[in-house]
Amino acid sequence: MATCTRLAPLTKRGVISRCKRNLHSDTLKFEPVYPVIQPSKTAKSKAAKRQREEDYLNEVRSATVQDKIRLLTKIQRRKYVLYPQTFALNADKWYQHFTKTAYLPGLPDKFSVELGENSSEIFQVAPVNGDDKAFSDLRSLLCDSILQEYFYLKKTKPFLQKEQQTFASPFLRNLVSGITSALAKYSPLLKVSCLDFNPQVNFYWTRGERTIPRGHRSGRTEPVRFQIDDKPNCLIRVPQQLPEMVPLWTEISAEVPEIRYAPDLLPLYRRQYDNRIFTGSKLADPCSYGHTQFHLVMDRFHRRNFSKANLVDQIEVHLRANAVASLFAWTGAQAMYQGFWSHEDLTRPFVSQAIITDGQHFSFFCYQLNTLALNDSGNPRKNLCWGTESMRLYEAIKDGNVIGLDDNVLKLLVKFLLNGAKLV
Repeated sequence: MATCTRLAPLTKRGVISRCKRNLHSDTLKFEPVYPVIQPSKTAKSKAAKRQREEDYLNEVRSATVQDKIRLLTKIQRRKYVLYPQTFALNADKWYQHFTKTAYLPGLPDKFSVELGENSSEIFQVAPVNGDDKAFSDLRSLLCDSILQEYFYLKKTKPFLQKEQQTFASPFLRNLVSGITSALAKYSPLLKVSCLDFNPQVNFYWTRGERTIPRGHRSGRTEPVRFQIDDKPNCLIRVPQQLPEMVPLWTEISAEVPEIRYAPDLLPLYRRQYDNRIFTGSKLADPCSYGHTQFHLVMDRFHRRNFSKANLVDQIEVHLRANAVASLFAWTGAQAMYQGFWSHEDLTRPFVSQAIITDGQHFSFFCYQLNTLALNDSGNPRKNLCWGTESMRLYEAIKDGNVIGLDDNVLKLLVKFLLNGAKLV
């Protein structure tokens, strides 16, 4: 049964007034009392993975140089091991791709300028700038080292595959130590340098990505890891950097070769052991920068073996691959000793030099490291390597005399050692 509704006397039938209230349109803002909820770091989610990666990068950025190297090398997984001296055909293109290095034939302008009033400071010293007595002293020192090697070569027969190590290695050491000592009076930098014999040089880095094909981690994406373990015959370390060859952001026409195949096809083999980054000295050593490396071509990679195998065209390829791998490892380790890495890229270029010889033929190389961020996306920088073809030091030895000694090779060796002669 419906109930009757009684309206107020002043209210017209059919018209109902409604009361309107003015409410606040602005909502109250409350400050959060509790911290933001972070995703679980152990969860199997993309957010948790991103959080773990971000925390790891922040930890590396805030660490000291020693802890930074430890954090970057602590994860041990299988990696490709690059051998500076290798039998692989056309290895120089592969090594350039792995290290993001562009190769430029010839040497930088500072080594090829004509002698004159406007020459660089490395040409204004006595052994190079026309002082016959100073240059003749170096020439006699070189001839004595060659004849001493030849005397011991005739004296006894070496063991199999030990000829270079028995005769050419002592010759190279005597030559480097003798010429370095003789040039110290012209270069303040060489006076405070450090000469190491048979040092260990290591470098570990990543470039590119791969999908894991099998195992409990199959289907995941991981970086492609590389390791170089090098052992030059001797090297020179100095307390200050060598001057840059070109400015950091200079555009170079030479391109980095692009290899679309897996490194296994070179062939390269994957091994798992300690990741190492080492320049040949500890972090506290004052001579923390590299000057020049000296590499000796061993018996198995001697040019006569390439000739017997009808691979004469691979002689220079092998030398270029050796230079790119050795200089990238040494210069990259120097940069990491200064606190740079792939997520904190170089603010200044690092320069190193290398001389590769078999005792009679010499090849000269210069390397400038412009980046450690080797990913191609968003990074136009590339590392640069200059080099010469093999130059014959002498023709033969006859009746106790060196026949056909090339003075240009000796002058270029002196220019390399006098590079960066000014001590800042």
